[in-house]
Amino acid sequence: MSALLEARGLTAFYGDFQALFGIDFAVEPGEAVAIIGANGAGKSTFLKALTGLLPAAPECVRFEGAPIGGLRPAEIVRRGIAMVPEGRRLFPSLSVEENLMIGAHAGRAGPWSLRRVYELFPALEPLRAHPGNAISGGQQQMAAIGRALLANPRVLICDEISLGLAPLVVNAIYNSFPVMLREGLTLVVVEQDVGIAQRATHRLYCFQEGRVALQGQSGALTRDSISKAYFGT
Repeated sequence: MSALLEARGLTAFYGDFQALFGIDFAVEPGEAVAIIGANGAGKSTFLKALTGLLPAAPECVRFEGAPIGGLRPAEIVRRGIAMVPEGRRLFPSLSVEENLMIGAHAGRAGPWSLRRVYELFPALEPLRAHPGNAISGGQQQMAAIGRALLANPRVLICDEISLGLAPLVVNAIYNSFPVMLREGLTLVVVEQDVGIAQRATHRLYCFQEGRVALQGQSGALTRDSISKAYFGT
């Protein structure tokens, strides 16, 4: 099966500082792929380059076989890639439901509707009229995921979705992944918790200082190999 989303020799810079060095990455349709690595390894930078938030050469990022590097973020969303950003970034001046409906502005047809999001995350429906910042961190994370789902993407990219959340909330969020996969989504997840990353995904990449230090089937990689790649030892 050919890759749905891939990076080929992807580099990225912040001014004169080079943050990524020739990243090769691929995710196939229906896969869940994790990206792990220490702080500063380049994980969030990589997601920004995939989604148009950082410049990338056209051929260095390909989606459905077509070059998309350097496209504007809104165009990438319209093509079928949505991201759940680190920190949720809900609008406090909007209600939970208004925040969710922002995702629908992409205008893509698909299985995800407001009703389906409330079915996936039942805790949100009673809070639909609350301001976006007047709900718990876990509920905000669910709303951020729901907002991205309402764009009806083919690929959902999640950046640090478990950060700062209680274990029960993290489990509830990751328990929604099989439902998303059954609806035909492909998932790319940056995750700090290596155990969760291995349990919840098919394949795993470990970044170290802007490079891929390790990749493989999530369940087949040993903790020793991951530790060596993670810390560069």
